[in-house]
Amino acid sequence: MRKEDKSTVIEQIASTVGKYAHFYLTDIATLNAAKTSNLRRECSKQEIKLLVVKNTLLKKALDQLEGDYSALNPALKGNTAIMFSNDANGPAKLIKTFAAKTDIPKLKAAYVQEGFYVGAENLDLLVSIKSKNELIGDVIALLQSPAKNVISALQSGGQTIHGVLKTLAER
Repeated sequence: MRKEDKSTVIEQIASTVGKYAHFYLTDIATLNAAKTSNLRRECSKQEIKLLVVKNTLLKKALDQLEGDYSALNPALKGNTAIMFSNDANGPAKLIKTFAAKTDIPKLKAAYVQEGFYVGAENLDLLVSIKSKNELIGDVIALLQSPAKNVISALQSGGQTIHGVLKTLAER
């Protein structure tokens, strides 16, 4: 690969990293063509961008960005595919689902919510991270709970008062 081509690829990787809030480094080297196509299809359905890169080019792209990504350097060995997503736990769930069937892809590292997770042992932790939409749903449920309690108390109290008044009117 020519030097000009390498610099173009590095710039593309750096710009893609900047577009997404989270990314996962995985190893999909031993997947056959059919399984790789299935993985790409699932990634597309879940709005996850899958990109196979050379480790040296990825390292240079990360070096160009603001922030220190050196914590990911131990994971930059062997074959590397990057899963980009704006959903914190989407790629982790996809990796876990796929790995249950084929033991691949393997998580090498992840950059999620401005934190680094290096090693496959972090997969369960990453799956349990709540996405932005899940957190918003939890907050809304918590905010609605007191209002629902007040409304139900008023409704049940109204029925009780109505029943008492009806009984008194009949006597």
